[in-house]
Amino acid sequence: MAEFIEPKAFQNVLLDLLDETFENHHGIYLDKHNGLLETLELVSSEEASIPVGGKCASLAAQVAHATFYIESFERFALQGDNSPRDWGLIWRTVEKVTPEEWEDYKNKLKAAYQRMDKLFRENPTWNEDTMGGALSIVIHTAYHLGEIRQALCTLKT
Repeated sequence: MAEFIEPKAFQNVLLDLLDETFENHHGIYLDKHNGLLETLELVSSEEASIPVGGKCASLAAQVAHATFYIESFERFALQGDNSPRDWGLIWRTVEKVTPEEWEDYKNKLKAAYQRMDKLFRENPTWNEDTMGGALSIVIHTAYHLGEIRQALCTLKT
Protein backbone atom coordinates (compact mmCIF):
# COMPACT_ATOMS: atom_id res chain seq x y z
CA MET A 1 0.00 0.00 0.00
CA ALA A 2 1.43 3.36 -1.03
CA GLU A 3 1.91 6.03 1.60
CA PHE A 4 1.32 9.66 0.78
CA ILE A 5 2.47 12.84 2.42
CA GLU A 6 -0.18 15.43 3.13
CA PRO A 7 0.39 18.28 0.63
CA LYS A 8 0.12 20.94 3.34
CA ALA A 9 2.77 19.15 5.43
CA PHE A 10 5.11 19.07 2.42
CA GLN A 11 4.43 22.74 1.72
CA ASN A 12 5.20 23.71 5.33
CA VAL A 13 8.54 21.86 5.30
CA LEU A 14 9.40 23.28 1.87
CA LEU A 15 8.69 26.84 3.00
CA ASP A 16 10.85 26.35 6.11
CA LEU A 17 13.71 25.00 3.97
CA LEU A 18 13.38 27.87 1.51
CA ASP A 19 13.24 30.42 4.31
CA GLU A 20 16.29 28.94 6.04
CA THR A 21 18.27 28.85 2.80
CA PHE A 22 17.64 32.53 2.16
CA GLU A 23 16.77 34.33 5.37
CA ASN A 24 15.75 32.86 8.71
CA HIS A 25 17.36 30.18 10.83
CA HIS A 26 15.04 27.30 11.71
CA GLY A 27 17.76 24.90 12.85
CA ILE A 28 17.15 22.52 9.97
CA TYR A 29 20.58 22.59 8.34
CA LEU A 30 22.22 25.97 8.82
CA ASP A 31 23.69 27.67 11.83
CA LYS A 32 22.36 31.07 12.82
CA HIS A 33 23.29 33.97 10.53
CA ASN A 34 24.25 31.71 7.60
CA GLY A 35 21.33 32.28 5.22
CA LEU A 36 22.19 33.40 1.72
CA LEU A 37 20.87 36.96 1.90
CA GLU A 38 22.58 37.65 5.23
CA THR A 39 25.81 36.07 3.97
CA LEU A 40 25.80 38.25 0.85
CA GLU A 41 25.48 41.42 2.92
CA LEU A 42 28.95 40.64 4.32
CA VAL A 43 30.48 40.52 0.82
CA SER A 44 31.91 43.63 -0.83
CA SER A 45 31.82 44.11 -4.59
CA GLU A 46 35.58 43.55 -4.61
CA GLU A 47 35.17 40.20 -2.87
CA ALA A 48 32.23 39.32 -5.13
CA SER A 49 34.54 39.82 -8.10
CA ILE A 50 37.10 37.24 -6.98
CA PRO A 51 36.88 33.83 -8.65
CA VAL A 52 35.94 31.04 -6.25
CA GLY A 53 39.06 29.02 -5.53
CA GLY A 54 41.01 31.23 -7.90
CA LYS A 55 39.92 29.21 -10.93
CA CYS A 56 36.12 29.12 -10.98
CA ALA A 57 33.49 31.81 -11.48
CA SER A 58 33.27 34.82 -9.19
CA LEU A 59 30.92 35.06 -6.23
CA ALA A 60 28.88 37.52 -8.29
CA ALA A 61 28.51 34.84 -10.97
CA GLN A 62 27.35 32.37 -8.31
CA VAL A 63 24.61 34.81 -7.29
CA ALA A 64 23.67 35.62 -10.88
CA HIS A 65 23.51 31.90 -11.69
CA ALA A 66 21.26 31.12 -8.70
CA THR A 67 18.93 33.91 -9.82
CA PHE A 68 18.98 32.63 -13.41
CA TYR A 69 18.06 29.14 -12.19
CA ILE A 70 15.12 30.44 -10.16
CA GLU A 71 13.92 32.63 -13.05
CA SER A 72 14.19 29.69 -15.46
CA PHE A 73 12.11 27.54 -13.11
CA GLU A 74 9.62 30.36 -12.76
CA ARG A 75 9.19 30.71 -16.54
CA PHE A 76 8.66 26.96 -16.82
CA ALA A 77 6.25 26.73 -13.88
CA LEU A 78 4.15 29.76 -14.78
CA GLN A 79 4.35 29.86 -18.57
CA GLY A 80 5.34 26.34 -19.57
CA ASP A 81 8.48 27.81 -21.15
CA ASN A 82 10.96 24.98 -21.56
CA SER A 83 13.00 26.67 -24.28
CA PRO A 84 16.74 25.95 -24.20
CA ARG A 85 18.73 28.04 -21.73
CA ASP A 86 22.34 29.08 -22.13
CA TRP A 87 23.47 27.80 -18.74
CA GLY A 88 27.06 28.79 -19.46
CA LEU A 89 26.38 32.46 -20.30
CA ILE A 90 26.69 33.73 -16.74
CA TRP A 91 29.83 31.70 -16.06
CA ARG A 92 31.40 33.21 -19.19
CA THR A 93 30.32 36.81 -18.67
CA VAL A 94 29.91 37.74 -14.99
CA GLU A 95 33.27 38.62 -13.50
CA LYS A 96 34.21 41.86 -11.81
CA VAL A 97 31.33 43.95 -10.48
CA THR A 98 30.98 47.52 -9.33
CA PRO A 99 29.29 48.25 -6.00
CA GLU A 100 26.13 49.21 -7.90
CA GLU A 101 26.16 46.03 -9.98
CA TRP A 102 26.71 43.93 -6.86
CA GLU A 103 23.71 45.56 -5.16
CA ASP A 104 21.67 44.88 -8.30
CA TYR A 105 22.64 41.18 -8.32
CA LYS A 106 21.70 40.85 -4.65
CA ASN A 107 18.39 42.67 -5.16
CA LYS A 108 17.49 40.48 -8.15
CA LEU A 109 18.19 37.35 -6.13
CA LYS A 110 16.08 38.59 -3.22
CA ALA A 111 13.20 39.46 -5.55
CA ALA A 112 13.41 36.02 -7.21
CA TYR A 113 13.36 34.36 -3.78
CA GLN A 114 10.31 36.40 -2.74
CA ARG A 115 8.48 35.38 -5.92
CA MET A 116 9.30 31.70 -5.28
CA ASP A 117 8.10 31.98 -1.70
CA LYS A 118 4.81 33.44 -2.95
CA LEU A 119 4.50 30.82 -5.70
CA PHE A 120 5.05 27.96 -3.25
CA ARG A 121 2.63 29.44 -0.70
CA GLU A 122 -0.08 29.81 -3.32
CA ASN A 123 0.47 26.54 -5.20
CA PRO A 124 -2.84 24.63 -5.18
CA THR A 125 -1.40 21.32 -6.43
CA TRP A 126 1.50 19.42 -4.94
CA ASN A 127 2.42 16.39 -7.01
CA GLU A 128 5.62 14.65 -8.09
CA ASP A 129 6.48 17.38 -10.61
CA THR A 130 5.72 20.40 -8.45
CA MET A 131 7.42 18.85 -5.42
CA GLY A 132 10.53 17.99 -7.41
CA GLY A 133 10.70 21.41 -9.00
CA ALA A 134 10.28 23.20 -5.69
CA LEU A 135 12.92 21.08 -4.00
CA SER A 136 15.30 21.75 -6.89
CA ILE A 137 15.17 25.47 -6.05
CA VAL A 138 16.09 24.82 -2.42
CA ILE A 139 18.79 22.26 -3.18
CA HIS A 140 20.40 24.22 -6.00
CA THR A 141 20.45 27.45 -4.02
CA ALA A 142 21.79 25.70 -0.91
CA TYR A 143 24.60 24.25 -3.01
CA HIS A 144 25.62 27.72 -4.19
CA LEU A 145 25.28 29.07 -0.65
CA GLY A 146 27.84 26.44 0.36
CA GLU A 147 30.15 27.46 -2.49
CA ILE A 148 29.88 31.11 -1.47
CA ARG A 149 30.43 30.44 2.23
CA GLN A 150 33.42 28.20 1.48
CA ALA A 151 34.95 30.88 -0.73
CA LEU A 152 34.42 33.49 1.98
CA CYS A 153 36.30 31.29 4.46
CA THR A 154 39.23 31.33 2.05
CA LEU A 155 38.97 35.08 1.40
CA LYS A 156 38.70 36.04 5.06
CA THR A 157 41.77 34.08 6.18
